[in-house]
Amino acid sequence: MRRGDIIGAEGKPGRSKNGELSVRPEIVVSLSYCMHMLPKTEGDKNVLNKDTRYRQRYLDLIMNNHVKKIFRVRNQIIDYLRTYLRNLDFTEVETPMMNMIPGGATARPFETYHNDLQMKLYMRIAPELYLKMLIIGGMERVFEVGKQFRNEGIDMTHNPEFTTCEFYWAYADYNDLMKFTEDFLSSMVKTITGSYKILYHPDQDNDPAKVLEIDFTPPFRRIPMMKGLEEALGIELPKGKDLATEEAREFFDKLCKEKNVDCSAPRSTTRLIDKLVGAFLEVQCVSPAFIIDHPQIMSPLAKWHRHEEGLTERFELFANCHELINAYTELNDPKVQLEAFMKQVDAKATGDLEA
Repeated sequence: MRRGDIIGAEGKPGRSKNGELSVRPEIVVSLSYCMHMLPKTEGDKNVLNKDTRYRQRYLDLIMNNHVKKIFRVRNQIIDYLRTYLRNLDFTEVETPMMNMIPGGATARPFETYHNDLQMKLYMRIAPELYLKMLIIGGMERVFEVGKQFRNEGIDMTHNPEFTTCEFYWAYADYNDLMKFTEDFLSSMVKTITGSYKILYHPDQDNDPAKVLEIDFTPPFRRIPMMKGLEEALGIELPKGKDLATEEAREFFDKLCKEKNVDCSAPRSTTRLIDKLVGAFLEVQCVSPAFIIDHPQIMSPLAKWHRHEEGLTERFELFANCHELINAYTELNDPKVQLEAFMKQVDAKATGDLEA
């Protein structure tokens, strides 16, 4: 027998010299032998480098027992999500994975081919359009948990295939959704972990100086985007309709250069503001926080703000400085929506469209 073999044993129960429960074997049978010697263990530390762990997940699971907890917690999260939504009278649905026209988000799709129909199809980048069809048909609360496919770059927070939950709720606005988000996330964390506070270990480093405490205690902080930027930067920014002018673009272009905020071409007002938000607001969101009331030029399909000119009723939730949720009150004026769609087409053609 070699280390890593799976064996079966028959015998009588007992204790080892150290008092551990064990078996005094009378018969030992090799059930499955190990072809390659396993790495040596070093206590509870990860014994594999990152590249090996990500490319050989089975080896990661064999050598690092704590990784199995991630899979169990993921199951708990999805179970809690489904139960929570169903208790609010949401109906779970499945929508097509392959579409004739990719839509619902801005991303490059994966292409496939249907042999029988002799037709090129696209793997979906979002289920939005089909879910909205169900809303139009009279199903006022629908959701789907499923895979999306986006043929884009790969980094620590982006993967070509990933799982989302997307839901639509007729007659609710972004205030309802923020209350929903606070209650759902805080109660889920409390139920699964026993506390509103969790510890995050960057790069799974156990150095106490690097460990972050993320507090899901409601209510979450709300940061108005433009007012928050003014406070963080200590200057007054263009507002309302002025944001759509060339003067505003030049203002933010100069501001990004002064603050050493990198923004690749095209250096549009939308992209420049987004980069400033990333540099000065998102970094404040270790514990969950809403960045709210985005400018209309950044959110062409969100409903205009009922009190603030030039803004929309939209929010993004950030935790551990990463975006978790993007939501808004839907724009439902058909004339304004058509105009916004046309502007979105123009923005896409020039590369000036936020994903």
